[in-house]
Amino acid sequence: MRKINIFETTLRDGEQSAGVNLNFTEKLEIAYQLERLGVDIIEAGFPAASKGDFNSVQEIARKIKNSSVTGLARAVKGDIDAAWDSLKIGAEPRLHTFIATSPIHREYKLKMTKQQVIEKSVEMVKYGAARFPIVQWSAEDASRTELDYLAEIVEAVIQAGAKVINIPDTVGYAAPIEYGNIFRYLREHVPSIDKVSLSAHCHDDLGMATANSLAAIEGGATQVEGTINGIGERAGNVALEEVAMALYIRKDFYQAKSDLVLNEIKRTSDLVSRLTGMQVPANKAIIGANAYAHESGIHQDGMLKEKTTYEIISPELVGVSSNSLVLGKHSGRHAFKERLQELNFSVTDEEMNSLFVQFKELADNKKTMTDEDIVALVLEEKAADLSFYELTSLQISHGTHQTATATVTLKKGDHEEIQEAATGAGSVEALYNTLERCLGCEVNLQDYRIQSVGGGMDALAQVFVKIDYNGVETSGRGLDQDVLEASAKAYLNAVNRVIIMRELEEKAVLQ
Repeated sequence: MRKINIFETTLRDGEQSAGVNLNFTEKLEIAYQLERLGVDIIEAGFPAASKGDFNSVQEIARKIKNSSVTGLARAVKGDIDAAWDSLKIGAEPRLHTFIATSPIHREYKLKMTKQQVIEKSVEMVKYGAARFPIVQWSAEDASRTELDYLAEIVEAVIQAGAKVINIPDTVGYAAPIEYGNIFRYLREHVPSIDKVSLSAHCHDDLGMATANSLAAIEGGATQVEGTINGIGERAGNVALEEVAMALYIRKDFYQAKSDLVLNEIKRTSDLVSRLTGMQVPANKAIIGANAYAHESGIHQDGMLKEKTTYEIISPELVGVSSNSLVLGKHSGRHAFKERLQELNFSVTDEEMNSLFVQFKELADNKKTMTDEDIVALVLEEKAADLSFYELTSLQISHGTHQTATATVTLKKGDHEEIQEAATGAGSVEALYNTLERCLGCEVNLQDYRIQSVGGGMDALAQVFVKIDYNGVETSGRGLDQDVLEASAKAYLNAVNRVIIMRELEEKAVLQ
């Protein structure tokens, strides 16, 4: 069977989703999980975009050994230099450079002629190939580019040293038969096409990203680019778990396979969902909460007689387990540590001590601690590293016909304590008005979401917020059994992200 390389871009294209703001620790946690998932290439970011992006890409390249790490670069020498400086320490550094090729982009965005775009592409591919062992070149908006011109520029960049040619459906415009035919056309009309791997990169604006990606494979593509859970700009990218499972379940038809570790899919999906704050719809294919639920009497009858009547994918195949090991307040340190290792979390002794204390405190109040609870607890502990402002205490007074009042005490830095009170139309508004007073500046709340971790009356509450703090858009999350404490933690987590990032940027400037 043909091997299809999986190019994973959750950390670059996925992070461009509106409202998503991953910090360094979160990006590294996702990168480790992508490596366990078995992706071939991890696009870790856009190194030239910011110092923070550069540092994240560099550290991921340093730590990841079983996947090739790449970074995005425009057809600009400065971008390529930044990509090389951040990636050169990696096990297999590769460059991903792009330029738009469609008439609408050439005329309105680039203001360049066809020939100028070819010359710039050739120049930058040669520049990148002098450093990188693998250069991938992308024709932005390829699906709306004239086919004869696309073939001409692809041949030119192959001659210049490109090893991978990416044909993006940048705005999700193509229909599957059209998109597949682009790959067939290139294979027939580009003389040097056998020297390169062809890659598909599909967006989901018309809901056809998975169909288009599979059509590209039928047309000769040997690499598919996408994200976990299909996150990304606008309507998102192709969901890689859908492509991988389609290839596996219908190997008889596609005669192609990926090397993804399929039973790591659900764990990867859950991690990305929690860290980005983008909840997976219950009816989402492969990893949605309802993907393996059967309510119809006819379906249930069929399932009881023979599972394959209505279930083409077994839940266990993608890592969905109904028999999670349950820990409780009587569980010891050893059992807790073993469970962390089974969940693929690597923690220091100091983190372990802190986590175990929190685990015991929660277990005293909850009947059971499931895998979901433990994962949420670990991620919350890692998020707590950003703690310029820390919640010390809060008190909320609210009644049906009373004005809600909140009193909050924060610890600022190592020593200073701040206490304020304020009112609001409801408990959360009173709480956030009080926190705004504590911070001494205007904070604009743009989004507030809450979801439970697990089920039951004692489920943990996870709150996600998006705010504008001092002119910077940021997001944060908080976890607690109490909804209001989780709300306060999420708000402070968002603020702390901005403060810590500014401190890091200032240090970088001084160095």
